[in-house]
Amino acid sequence: MTAANLPLHDIHLPVPISWWPPALGWWILSGLLLLIPFFIWGLRRFRQRRRMRHIALQKLEKLAGFPETELLTALSRLLRQAAIAHFPQQDCAGLSGQAWLEFLDRPFHDHPFTTGIGSCLSDAPYRPEVQIDTVALINLCHRWLKKLPPQNLPLRRSQ
Repeated sequence: MTAANLPLHDIHLPVPISWWPPALGWWILSGLLLLIPFFIWGLRRFRQRRRMRHIALQKLEKLAGFPETELLTALSRLLRQAAIAHFPQQDCAGLSGQAWLEFLDRPFHDHPFTTGIGSCLSDAPYRPEVQIDTVALINLCHRWLKKLPPQNLPLRRSQ
């Protein structure tokens, strides 16, 4: 038999690959492309929330050289501003005296504001002369600022 007489069939090409449904890799890529804007949005929001705490810690470092009477007033103001920025305003803005100290004690188990060095923040700014351990008080305020939760930022609304 010669090659021309062999019972061979003609070559059949496979069906062309259609564009639908896409392969698994395309599904994964499209999913990632859809998630990237949400990831960027979340990252920006996370960084914005940390910014206020960072600013408060920088202000605290600048207060270290203040005289005691000015220091207590400035510390009280700084803690109040940080609390209002990180907690709902109705929870902390109107607090004073013992209620304010108890609010500041929330992240601690040893209650350093109501029973420790932090208790001077409630009435010391109103006393003419105060003898306190400013280093310990600044360290306590630093600990409190470090324990702040992320800042409560309202979602932006289009106008």
